[in-house]
Amino acid sequence: MFTGIVESKAKLLEIKPNQSNISFVFESSLTNELKVDQSVSHNGVCLTIENIKEDQYQVTAIEETLQKTSLGNLKLGDFVNLERSMKADARFDGHIVQGHVDQIGFCKKIIDLSGSWQVDIEYDESLGNITVEKGSICLNGISLTVFNSKENGFSVAIIPYTWKHTNMHALKEGDKVNLEFDIVGKYLAKLHKPFIVK
Repeated sequence: MFTGIVESKAKLLEIKPNQSNISFVFESSLTNELKVDQSVSHNGVCLTIENIKEDQYQVTAIEETLQKTSLGNLKLGDFVNLERSMKADARFDGHIVQGHVDQIGFCKKIIDLSGSWQVDIEYDESLGNITVEKGSICLNGISLTVFNSKENGFSVAIIPYTWKHTNMHALKEGDKVNLEFDIVGKYLAKLHKPFIVK
């Protein structure tokens, strides 16, 4: 389990296709603290550390992960947001994040607000995912607060610290983003569904 509080970034050094899967080799300042078989969130996607060599490590995304996330769009030199799994005795600074991306969204607009940034996201509402005003969303592994919530989109506000210390500053309009919706909201929506009269 994660909390959506990004610890560091990792730079993509190598892309290695393997049948329907892709292995990625990253370089990070966190590498010396990682262990083989450890789960680490990469842009919100939980991946297992397979191999470590000096300041580099390897993970593999299987076909389903590549289809349901934006990992397949990564290019050499791109940076991903990293978060190790939560410690039992740690502070819960973000919200409950599983590292299981629900769907891909698209960055529709980035607005510079002279001290912060507003990012507008659009997604396919037919998949049944929802947001609520002032609720939580995990966007590329970052725990953020929703505003301007609507059926197929929402906005988030990015403070300077998050803009600088994550890969949000590299986001461009039209880019794909990984979305994990609030697990509590997903359970409530599922429980409510049988009682909706059509």
